[in-house]
Amino acid sequence: MAGRPIVAYILVNVEVGMEGEVRDKIVDKFNKAVTEARIVYGEYDIVVRVEVDSMRALEAVVSGIRAIEGVRRTVTLIAV
Repeated sequence: MAGRPIVAYILVNVEVGMEGEVRDKIVDKFNKAVTEARIVYGEYDIVVRVEVDSMRALEAVVSGIRAIEGVRRTVTLIAV
């Protein structure tokens, strides 16, 4: 990996009652990229911190999270 990794926070909104299940699936599926995944209260249900080496890798993680059953929507924030 040349340079610094891309750090992003993915805010995930899920179906009621599926917070723990979705968080666990995210961690299991993307454990190399996910550095933290927390259930939170408020507008979003899960905040996922990821570190990847390319925008293509970030896109793959975001697309993969969106494909998990119970995920309603996501918002991705790229940190600088």
